Amino acid sequence: MAHRETSKRSKARTMLRLADLEQSKNAVLHSLVAASSQESYGHAIDEFIGWYCSEPRLAFNRTVVLRYRFFLEQKNLAPSTINVRLAAVRRLAYEASDTGLLSPDLAAGIRRVKGAKHLDARIGNWLTVDQSRTLLGEPPSGSLRGKRDRAILALLIGCGLRRAEVVGLGTEDLQVREERCVIADLVGKGKHIRTVPVPLWAKRAVDEWTAAAGINGWGDLPSGKSTG
Repeated sequence: MAHRETSKRSKARTMLRLADLEQSKNAVLHSLVAASSQESYGHAIDEFIGWYCSEPRLAFNRTVVLRYRFFLEQKNLAPSTINVRLAAVRRLAYEASDTGLLSPDLAAGIRRVKGAKHLDARIGNWLTVDQSRTLLGEPPSGSLRGKRDRAILALLIGCGLRRAEVVGLGTEDLQVREERCVIADLVGKGKHIRTVPVPLWAKRAVDEWTAAAGINGWGDLPSGKSTG
């Protein structure tokens, strides 16, 4: 066993060839469960490999990854985008080290590279309260499709759900607990489980659609109670 570990360390290199990078990339993708994560990391790693191979025989180390971060910052990418790409590079280094392609010391240095600062700025476009109200009023309430669309928008806006989370909801997920409407044990990004409170106005939008569609929804909340 000791001989194998010594042999493995002796083969570790400071520079990786394209074949080594592709092997490590495949190891990263196989370690990820979610298809969205595989797509995001695959794209980020391909971007890095393209940059790495365009440079003259760089060692794969902390200094090079810092140079890559500077390269990304020069492109005026959002901090969140830069950090996703750096996370993919760190994962690439980890897998290369784990398979004996890269020195563990170099991989450890790469994993210490810090991401870009967010500067406390919100990422993306955020709706104001008035814009949210306008959006909720857009679907025509007279049709079944309009009631459905309004219910979807109510859950997205009122509960802060992701699109994939709304699509995956079933009637059994909509419950009344301690006289409060909730989406129970919601499995979100990263397999995190949480219980999400549902505002009364959002529940009403869902109830209008489920009643019109003949779907058995959650239990009725006493009219005097409010979910906030």
